[in-house]
Amino acid sequence: MGKKVDYKKDYKQLYLPKTSPEIVEVPRMPFFMVSGSGDPNGEDFAKATEALYSMSYAVRMSYKSEDVPAGYYEYTVFPLEGEWDLLDRSKPATDKSNFKYTIMIRQPDFVTGEYFERFLEQTKKKKPNKFLESIRFEQVEDGLSCQMMHMGSFDDEPESFARMEAFCTEQGFVRSSKIHREIYLSDPRKTEPSKLKTVLRFPVKETEHRK
Repeated sequence: MGKKVDYKKDYKQLYLPKTSPEIVEVPRMPFFMVSGSGDPNGEDFAKATEALYSMSYAVRMSYKSEDVPAGYYEYTVFPLEGEWDLLDRSKPATDKSNFKYTIMIRQPDFVTGEYFERFLEQTKKKKPNKFLESIRFEQVEDGLSCQMMHMGSFDDEPESFARMEAFCTEQGFVRSSKIHREIYLSDPRKTEPSKLKTVLRFPVKETEHRK
């Protein structure tokens, strides 16, 4: 099968940034994704995450099938990512019931819309989950962004976002959306909050001053 693709080595810039802010250009990538709202500590979020992983592992193990996808290569399954927003912007960002999200897992480049349908049907039979009905396959391009590695509890993320925004101001960039992305490199069920590793990212644009 040739070389194995490992996101921690082959896409290190996107998945293992430094613990200080930086500006990056994030290319277009294929994802399985599902959208929802409410507290991410609830059962719906857990079941939606489970559905995404079931689909992603179906793709990963498809080399064992009779019909191996064209262009298949060995790879490490990518981590869970989430794009976060608020249902009601007048409420504080600490109110988790007010969260609006799209969670997703990046897929290898050989996955097409046709293969997505095949893996979806296969997963529905093997691992039934109501959230499989909501999964979609899309190409996403974050483009020009500010990112950094956040070490510690999710509740301490506002401090890292403040550092990122201050860095952008210094460098002649401005945050262009309230929405932000998180990439989860640790399993919160098995990791102490102080040791969690989460990539934080938001879109930016150059200011007139920088241009």
